[in-house]
Parts: sequence; C-alpha cells; structure tokens
Amino acid sequence: MNTGQLDLHAALKKYFGFGQFKGLQEEVIKSIVGGDHTFVIMPTGGGKSLCYQLPALLKGGTAIVVSPLIALMKNQVDALRGISQEEGIAHVLNSSLTKGEIKTVKEDISRGVTKLLYVAPESLTKEENAEFLRSVPISFLAIDEAHCISEWGHDFRPEYRNLRNIIKRIGDNIPIIAVTATATPKVQEDILKNLGITNANTFKASFNRPNLYYEIRPKTKDVDGDIIRFVKQNEGKSGIVYCLSRKRVEELAQTLQVNGLKAVPYHAGLDAKTRAKHQDMFLMEDADVVVATIAFGMGIDKPDVRFVIHHDIPKSIESYYQETGRAGRDGGEGHCLAFYAYKDIEKLEKFMSGKPVAEQEIGHALLQEVVAYAETSMSRRKFILHYFGEEFDNETGEGGMLDDNMRHPKKKHEAKDELVKILKVVRDTNQIYKSKELVFTMLGKENAIITSHKTHQQPFFGCGSEREKTYWHALLRQALVAGYISKDIETYGVIKITDKGLAFIDAPSSFMMTDDHIYDESASNQIVSGAKGGGADKVLVEMLKDLRKKVSKKLNVPPYIVFQDPSINDMAIKYPMTIEELSSVHGVGDGKAKKYGKDFVALIDTYVKENDILRPDDLIVKSTGANSGLKLYIIQNVDRKLPLDDIASAKGKEMPEFIKEMEAIVYSGTKLNISYWIDDILDEDQQEELHEYFMEAETDGIEAALEEFDGDYDDEELRLYRIKFISEVAN
Repeated sequence: MNTGQLDLHAALKKYFGFGQFKGLQEEVIKSIVGGDHTFVIMPTGGGKSLCYQLPALLKGGTAIVVSPLIALMKNQVDALRGISQEEGIAHVLNSSLTKGEIKTVKEDISRGVTKLLYVAPESLTKEENAEFLRSVPISFLAIDEAHCISEWGHDFRPEYRNLRNIIKRIGDNIPIIAVTATATPKVQEDILKNLGITNANTFKASFNRPNLYYEIRPKTKDVDGDIIRFVKQNEGKSGIVYCLSRKRVEELAQTLQVNGLKAVPYHAGLDAKTRAKHQDMFLMEDADVVVATIAFGMGIDKPDVRFVIHHDIPKSIESYYQETGRAGRDGGEGHCLAFYAYKDIEKLEKFMSGKPVAEQEIGHALLQEVVAYAETSMSRRKFILHYFGEEFDNETGEGGMLDDNMRHPKKKHEAKDELVKILKVVRDTNQIYKSKELVFTMLGKENAIITSHKTHQQPFFGCGSEREKTYWHALLRQALVAGYISKDIETYGVIKITDKGLAFIDAPSSFMMTDDHIYDESASNQIVSGAKGGGADKVLVEMLKDLRKKVSKKLNVPPYIVFQDPSINDMAIKYPMTIEELSSVHGVGDGKAKKYGKDFVALIDTYVKENDILRPDDLIVKSTGANSGLKLYIIQNVDRKLPLDDIASAKGKEMPEFIKEMEAIVYSGTKLNISYWIDDILDEDQQEELHEYFMEAETDGIEAALEEFDGDYDDEELRLYRIKFISEVAN
C-alpha cells in the first residue's frame, strides 16, 4: 500500500504542484483508482474536482465528466491543459463545436491522448456520440454537481434524471463517481438510488465553514441604504450581492455606482461580452462588488470574497449555503448578510403556482426550511449543519460563536410542559402530519387533512390554543434539532417521534426554549443601521420627537405632517447637520427640508458636538435619478389638470402604484394640487369630514382611517384625499 501512497503524492506534486492532499481527497482518489463506485459530498471550495482529475490522469483510457455548465467545463479544460504538454489532454464535447473540432476530439481520444472528456448530459444522448464512446476504453464516469439529479436538489435538471440509462448505453461495468457540494440526507439517497449505485463508497466532508459569520436582518423599505452603508463600512473589500430579478440587479448596481462604489451588474440577460468583462473586472479588482442573479458564481474561483449579501432570500437552504460559500474561500473572514421579509417568501410561492403539484410541494417544503432558518434564534451554523445531517456543538465546534444569534443571544424560557404536550400530539396522531397540521391541531384549527383523519374529534384538539402559531412552529424546530422528533425522508416533512422523544414524555426534564425573532410588517418600518448593530440613536429620537411636537403645535398641524417617524429614525442614524444633508434623509426631500429643517439640523448640530459623535459622513444615500423624470412628468401634468387615470396609464401604471408615486412627491415636500380630481369624487361635506379627521389624527395611516370610517370611504379615496391634505397643509 505504501508504494501506492508514494505514487499518489508524487502524482499530486507532478501534475498539480501540491505537497499534500486536502481533507478526504486521498481516500476518495484511492477508491476511484481501485475502480469502485464512489460518492463524494464536499462543500464548495473543498477541492472536489481534483478528486476525479488526478485518477483520470493516472488510469488508462478516458474519463467522462458530466457537468451542467459550459463555463465550468471550459475553465477546467483550460486549467488541465496548463499542466500538460499535450493540448488534447482534456476536451469538451458539446453542441458549440464545429464538425472539424469534433473530429479532432474523437481522434485524440482514439490515440489515447485525452484523459478527461467534459460533456453535458444532452451530448451523451446523441447516438453517434454514444456509439463512438462504446468503441474506446472509458476509465470511469464522473458526475459533477450531482445534486442536479435529485428533484430535492436546489438545481434540479430533468435531463440529469436519465443518466443511468445513458451510461448503460456506453458500457456495462463503468465505475461511477458522483460529486456534489450540497446534499441533505434526502438528496443523497435520491442520487444513489437514481444512479443505481447504492453500494458506492461514500465520503462526506464536514460542511462547517468556521470562518463565515452568518447574519440576518429585517428587510426595510430602505434596504438599498442598508446595503450601501454595509459596503461602505467594508470599502475596498470584494463582495457579491445577490438579487432575484435582473431588473433589481441593474437598479441596485446603478445605485451603488451613484453612491461612489465600484460595482458592476451580472446576469444572464447581459450579452456574453459584457458578462465576461464584468467578471474579469471583479477578478482583477477593478470592481469591488458584483451585483448578480444566481447565474453568477458557478465556477468563480475568487478566494478573497469578503462578504456575500442576499438582497432577496434564496429558495432553499442549499442555495443559501452554496452562495454564502463563495465568501472566504482562503480561510479569511467572510460576512454573510441576508435581508429577510416574509413578503419575499410569499413572492417566491407565487412564482411556483404554475408548476406541477409534486414540484410545488417540494418547493414549499424547501421554502419553509428557509423561513425557519431566517426566523430561528438558535445558532445559525448549527441549524445549517443539522440540515445537512451533521451534528455540531456550539461550545466546542469551530466557529461556534460566529453568527448574530450567538453574538446577541435571545432570551430563553422553560418549555418542558409545552414540549411534552406537542410530543404527545405527534404520538397520538400516529405520526402522519407535517408541522403545519400539527400546529393547527395544537391551535384547534380545522383543515381538510385534519377532518379527514377525524383529529378534530380528539380530546387533545386545541390543547395549545393559548399560544400563537409562531410559538408552536419555533418549538417544533427546536425539538427537531434537539433530536426529540425527526422528519421522515421518504415523505418529506412528515414528523416522527424519536426514542428520545418518547422517553421525554415518560420522564420530562428541563427544556429551555429560545424566544424567536419576529420579522413582521412593523419591522419593515424601522430603519436598521450598519453592521455594528447600533440602530437609531434613541436619545436623539426622543429629542427630535419633542421638537416635532413643538413645531406642529406652532403651525397647528399634526406632528406627522412635519416629519414621519421613519424620517425621524433616519435622522438619528445619519445625523444630518445641513439642509442639504437633511434632504437626503428617508422620506424628506428638498421642499420639506427647506420648509421645516432649520430647527432640526440646529438641534442635531448641537447634539453631535456636545456628545462628540463620530458622524457616518458617507451615509447620504443618493438615488439614481431614475425616478426624477417620472416625478417631473406627474407634476407638470397635474398642473395642467389632466385626469389622474390618464397620467397613470400614459406611464403604464395601475392606479394604486401611481398614487404611491404621488405620495412620494408630496411627502418629500413638493406641492401637488389635485383638488380638481378630488372635487369630482368627493362632495364638500365629505372633504370637510376627512380634513377634520386628518387634522386630529395621531397618525396618517390609512388602516386607522379605514377603521374609523368603517366602509364609508375606500382605500383609494382616503389615499387621494391624504395627498391633497398633505400638499395643502404641509407643503
């Protein structure tokens, strides 16, 4: 065995210039060289490709590597050609080749020069390719990104599902090597079954990335400002910002540029030349930040990415793990920051509604895990590793304190009795329910599934109605990680009770449950500031509110007319000391700053000097001006007294969206005289009633007004009148 060991190390040095193997590489390579089916689960950046490249160079014949991405294949082929005198040592076989190029590839394989042939699954299905490959010696077949096989994988591709049959057509006894960077137990099982290699030697590296710091923040209306502040605090460092849509990528990249940051957009809608240029700018450090859809990063090997920001939460924990895994590959710091609002989850669910039912079910199950991750208050690292079937101890594990929940722990309370209650319900409903039905049972809420099993007639139905839905969901999550219950792999999401859980019912001991985060709608109105966790300056907020009260009394208007709460909060983060700085505070604008600002900036100026406050000078977030054309258009046409619905449709906007644009204009201090339109929809008495209401009201919120008038006015009428009111009274 010793000679073999020496040979492997010599080969590693000769071909790749490395003195030693990393992690499990050596074990994996021995398995492949020995001709066994092999399954490798190794996180991104763990050196997966070397696991099949080195054996391919050592064995007779050609190794076939199936890969989903042309760019990835090209990168690997270029790298392999760099270590060999023979240009033909590695080839790609795909639809982009000319007839002449295909001929060269086949000749090189026949001459025994080509050690690695990279193909997409589609290329293998072509009869002429299958026939050719049957006629030449094949050393083994490696499937890269093997999670593409599994419907439970975050990147499922139907053409991968058929690989087993394709391989059979090329040869009977070809060893198969499946390699993946993401594998929940469910996905692993699916890959092995589908390929028919359940007897494979399985190697699983740890998924812990001890140098990454995980953080989730509520997504506020000013999420762009939050991102700019974070990037400015990390100026000069490389980072990736992921967004879901191409449009958002373009807008955010532009906003970052306007705010003096070196950022470039990257998505599949850009032409290949631009994409390549932007990727190179990032690699060569001409750009610090890439704003991208998830199309970016596959096969990007930049070791010093210092932060990965998710503007939108991903569709699955696998995606999140893959994308955050692009930070800190060199072992240095990596900050993974995601912005979360439940609204985004609802948006993703909407996207799924057109898909087949089975696919929707899987999609929903994966999304629920993401919600659980975002809202959990336990260690995020432990949560992720548990998801991948790995145990982790925060006390002794590497990187145990590196996440927001561990740095700023939430309160805990004794939940022994509640845990017993819910474990009994799992047991007494015969372990047939997913968490949603279990929680409904606790609350005493019926649905079709519950009534079909007659659970609503059981004595324990509703035994937890004194608690909120969110409480029971959080308890289930914490019980799962603690090992009292488990999720069944075959029927994904169904909850079973473990032996440990049954023992707990018989002899309950203390169970300290952590209070969960609440990311609700109200959170989205709070401005959350930079990474230091220092939100708005509470003392200053109170002083500004007192001043606002005085000013509003003097002018005889409600306080919110002067400045709304989010604006006050933002002042206590940015400390604006001039009218110009004040005009870039959330929801203020030039008109308002000039009209009311003098006393406020004077107060802030004094406060900053007296308390030696270090102002974040760079917190003035400039907008891209994309909206200023629309603003001007609205102001001019309202001046001309054009019907509002005509102005809206000319700009392709529905009325609610158009009203929003008008609100933004009047709230930032510009007058919009829409009386001509209001007079058409509301009579004098109604207008007088609404005027009185808004003068007296504590808040200008529409919800409160709808409640007050109980159906007398609809949402649109109230919002339009509020525009007239603010415009006349405030501006």
